[in-house]
Amino acid sequence: MSQTRNLIAILRGVRPEEAVDVCGAIIDAGITTIEVPLNSPDPLSSIKMMAEVFGDRATIGAGTVLTPKAVREVAGAGGKLIVSPDCNPEVILETKAQGLASWPGVFTPTEAFAALAAGADGLKIFPASMMGPDGLKAIRAVLPKGTQVYAVGGAGADNFDEWKDVADGYGIGSAIYKPGDSAAVVAEKAKALVSAYDAAHG
Repeated sequence: MSQTRNLIAILRGVRPEEAVDVCGAIIDAGITTIEVPLNSPDPLSSIKMMAEVFGDRATIGAGTVLTPKAVREVAGAGGKLIVSPDCNPEVILETKAQGLASWPGVFTPTEAFAALAAGADGLKIFPASMMGPDGLKAIRAVLPKGTQVYAVGGAGADNFDEWKDVADGYGIGSAIYKPGDSAAVVAEKAKALVSAYDAAHG
């Protein structure tokens, strides 16, 4: 994924009428990969608007993508990124067939290798809080060198130092956006997160 920092902003619950403003605030803060989970209100409308306005500055896509049909719908809305909580080879194969980036969720070596065999671009460890940095370090020992692994659900500003040597990046949800947050609030949260990321990875 082309991005300035290895952070994915997860806008779970964002509404179409606020999506562009919230997305802009996050990009201005220095995070250029953004996903709208498909269990948000009218997510395809949000993705379409965000992609139309910011598609040249950011990688916009969807999270919580569970079916090949959903992959096609995201592609139709202009999304370029497919993130899932699970490892479903059919979803991964459809993602690559549509020319999108595939980031399935995995938790075991079996799932990780199945995802890579299906063509995943990278792996999302979820929930990272349950695995911990030590668990990811053990799995990384057997993964192909160069495999991109993002920690999601438990990695953030308060513990980047613990994860930075084993995770390539992070997916961040409520620490950037919670339903009801204004674009101004999101801007402050995103700036604080970027500052913590830069301090840990400088």
